[in-house]
Amino acid sequence: MNEKETQLQLVTFQISEEFYGIDIMDVKGIERVQDVRSIPNAPGYVEGLFNLRGEFIPIISLHKRFHLKKAAVAEDDELLSGFIIIDLDGMKLGIVIDRVEKVVSIDVAEIQPPPKMISGIGSEYIQGVINREEGYLILLDIRKLFSAKELMKISEIRG
Repeated sequence: MNEKETQLQLVTFQISEEFYGIDIMDVKGIERVQDVRSIPNAPGYVEGLFNLRGEFIPIISLHKRFHLKKAAVAEDDELLSGFIIIDLDGMKLGIVIDRVEKVVSIDVAEIQPPPKMISGIGSEYIQGVINREEGYLILLDIRKLFSAKELMKISEIRG
């Protein structure tokens, strides 16, 4: 096994009180909070559409989807909040985050199965958990966050 297969690069961020990571290969960008145009009749967790250099990207609130409170962030950290733009098999989505952390390299062997009870996002959406000095990091499985039906509805919003 070569080093690439044993290492995983994650973009880490905070939503509510938890810290999450997603594979850097699924991340297309990180954008600061800007105007999002609301859409009538959209699912409750869809904040609206964000115009990113002429491309309209649906913005999703995992806070609303999973009934999470916004994290209390210091005024200095407000600059670190915004959207992580992910690519779900060719469809770009923005996920609202309270604070972006950093990019970390982890050893694939460090990933443990998710505990049955985890606060916030259900274990069915979690790929694993990584223990770190400052607490654990939850590895999200972005392909399981939305059902095919939900993705179709979100896709229709884009027009």
